[in-house]
Amino acid sequence: MKVSCIDYSATGAFSSLVLDYLRKDAKLRPFYAHFPEISSFPALIQERNFPVERRQVLVEELNRQYQGLEMTEAVQANISALADARTFTITTGHQLNLFTGPLYFIYKIVTAINTARELQKAYPDYKFVPVYWMATEDHDFAEVNHFTLFGKQYAWESDAKGAVGRFSTDGLNELLDEMPESYPLFEQAYTGSATLAEAMRQIVNGLFGEYGVVCVDGDSRTLKQAFSPVAQRELTEQVGYKAVTKTNAALEQHYKPQVMVREINLFYLDQNLRERIVQEDGLYKVLNTDLAFTREQILALTQEQPEKFSPNVVLRPLYQELVLPNLAYIGGGAEVAYWFQLKGTFEAYGVPYPAVMLRNSAMYITKPNAQRMEKLGFTVAEMFRELPELKKRLAELLNQEEVSLQQQRDAVEEAFRQIEELAQSIDPTLVKAVGAETQKALNSFQMLEKKLNKAVENKNDTAYNQLANLKEKLFPTGVLQERVDNLLTYQTNNPNFIQELVAAFKPFSYCFTVLQEE
Repeated sequence: MKVSCIDYSATGAFSSLVLDYLRKDAKLRPFYAHFPEISSFPALIQERNFPVERRQVLVEELNRQYQGLEMTEAVQANISALADARTFTITTGHQLNLFTGPLYFIYKIVTAINTARELQKAYPDYKFVPVYWMATEDHDFAEVNHFTLFGKQYAWESDAKGAVGRFSTDGLNELLDEMPESYPLFEQAYTGSATLAEAMRQIVNGLFGEYGVVCVDGDSRTLKQAFSPVAQRELTEQVGYKAVTKTNAALEQHYKPQVMVREINLFYLDQNLRERIVQEDGLYKVLNTDLAFTREQILALTQEQPEKFSPNVVLRPLYQELVLPNLAYIGGGAEVAYWFQLKGTFEAYGVPYPAVMLRNSAMYITKPNAQRMEKLGFTVAEMFRELPELKKRLAELLNQEEVSLQQQRDAVEEAFRQIEELAQSIDPTLVKAVGAETQKALNSFQMLEKKLNKAVENKNDTAYNQLANLKEKLFPTGVLQERVDNLLTYQTNNPNFIQELVAAFKPFSYCFTVLQEE
């Protein structure tokens, strides 16, 4: 496996905010606490004074969540280590995508693994645990119910409502029957688990258990007790709304905010239900239901049943940091962007703000595609260009440059200019006719130019088709592989795919990784 690196700015696939962050642009400095580099972590550790009581609650809850699942020694050791004041987490989070969804889910977790490993080498007196925060409370089923394998989309239809982590796995058998071959880990997880959350924990444990990755399900009465005071202040003081609105005013001078803040950034969570809480007519109401509470009733509920309050995208990161001794959060470009809206919220609630890290991104080039690319004469960096530009480059490589009739067009325009002058001197009423003939001639040149270039293109159809097919393999539907392709697209033919990612990813290098089979 050949591993190389490309600057993110050269890919054309990342926002100006992300690129500015990686170059430590001063415009973004007010929106984060520490830039995510190894030298920043002693300060992060110093700030993260995580209560021992909360550590014990976390360990007990994790052991409960893992009941019935055979843990690896690495996972068991990491869970136990979380009780120690010198242990910290490196966290990433994602939705419960079917069959893990797009590749970037895998890339997030590998980045967390390698970040923990590098920190372990740099600071051996501490222990660093990679964590996958399961977005079990998310209710957007349409975002997680499908995946793409070998170019074909598979989807699971369900009438269930509410938090997806609570969805029953009943009905997934039909989808498993559609699969092109057997995938034992996934089949066992989906047929042997009662809920989607349980199935995802089993899948992640099967894929990453040897690396000690710990799965955390925030849909927990025990863990939500730490969130109860936040829910109370959110309901009565709108802390999140005020803090994010203020931050957005500063951020909007340079960038467009990623997420929208609401006056109350909480959902009401129950079986088959996750709906926004709003304040209307002196009451707290749950949208699309008949549920309504007085101030006293809802504040009492936050203490008696904290599990019924679910944070939205604005408060979920805060909840995560309340229950984990966390130092860094790893996310994609959009996540990095919305974390920059949240620093003021963390400050308002007195919670330390972690380092926000961009996950590793990658392109995987199979041996046949690598050979095709070499045969066509392209480098990996060139493949990030748009297809029309690549076709022009291929024409140059084939000694078939794009036909241009500009020189001839200029000559004809000059000739017609002279004719126009002659018409003006003889009969000015003919000038308009000369202009019309001029335009006809120029249109003819344009048409002929297109036909000539089409003839050149047809002459090299095989090479152009190979280029188009290669471009589609490397950028399915015109975007990065990681946003479309599924893990099994590569792991089926390369059982060591994840191990190779672990060997290749350098989380603190902040460059786009290319893995090329040899």
